[in-house]
Amino acid sequence: MPTAAPKSLTKAQIVAQLSEKNELTKKQVVAFLDSYADLACREAKKNKKFTLPGLGILKLSKRKARVGRNPATGESIKIPAKTAVKITVSKACKEAILGAAK
Repeated sequence: MPTAAPKSLTKAQIVAQLSEKNELTKKQVVAFLDSYADLACREAKKNKKFTLPGLGILKLSKRKARVGRNPATGESIKIPAKTAVKITVSKACKEAILGAAK
């Protein structure tokens, strides 16, 4: 029987860990995380790019219009051009998670 994948941390768990590690109140950590997320979204929208120190870069990417297929019917459909948000993971973060490349 396959085992279930471990669940990711909830916001409350993240706040609790950061609060304990940095000797801050949970209220201060929540305020910081909310303002950091707001800043990241606002700057990515305005400048098309936002660096998340130690993690990577949020950036806007334009996707061209293309033809796709409806998986249920096989019918061709037009997918309009759109702007997507992508994150490019930094080398340091990737190595911390996966280990150094050999």
